[in-house]
Amino acid sequence: MAVQLPIHQEAPALVREMRRDSSAEGPTASDEKLLRVGDLAKAAGKTVRALHLYEELGLLVPTDRSKGGYRLYAADSVTRVHFISKLQDMGFSLTHIGEIVRAWEASASAPSAMARMRDLYNQKLEETRAQRERLIALERELVASVAYLDTCDACDPKRLIQSCSSCDMHSCSTHVPGLVAGLHQQSTPQTNR
Repeated sequence: MAVQLPIHQEAPALVREMRRDSSAEGPTASDEKLLRVGDLAKAAGKTVRALHLYEELGLLVPTDRSKGGYRLYAADSVTRVHFISKLQDMGFSLTHIGEIVRAWEASASAPSAMARMRDLYNQKLEETRAQRERLIALERELVASVAYLDTCDACDPKRLIQSCSSCDMHSCSTHVPGLVAGLHQQSTPQTNR
């Protein structure tokens, strides 16, 4: 038995906004609550092409087809597309997302499925926090570099390139940020042969 993902609370409102007739002949009672692929794409902020790819990979399954042959999706498909997008934002490829979904659906019990997802999310949480720390450090380095370079506007451009590491605008005690210091070519000592 496949475990269903919870329906996002905002999905019904989006579905109501995006609902159109599901076929040229007019909607039937069963079609009325379903979305055509274009409507789902608009509600989920994706392209129709992306949704077709998700379908090809087994990540998204249409509920039915209209009399006109259009794919029809249940309202909770918006939530499923958002789920796929969030996993992509976390760095998962569509292939890996497919593996995650298949493992979820093949789980023998809900507790084992939940434990697997909790482990996966905890790992991604640790990676995200580490990435955030790297980005904060990079931000500090960029701020320091911009501040350092802002004082160089009055210097001769040729002098900036050749000998910027110690000039009258920056005291010798001023820390040269790595993003500036790395611009200067290291001189290699000449050896007598």
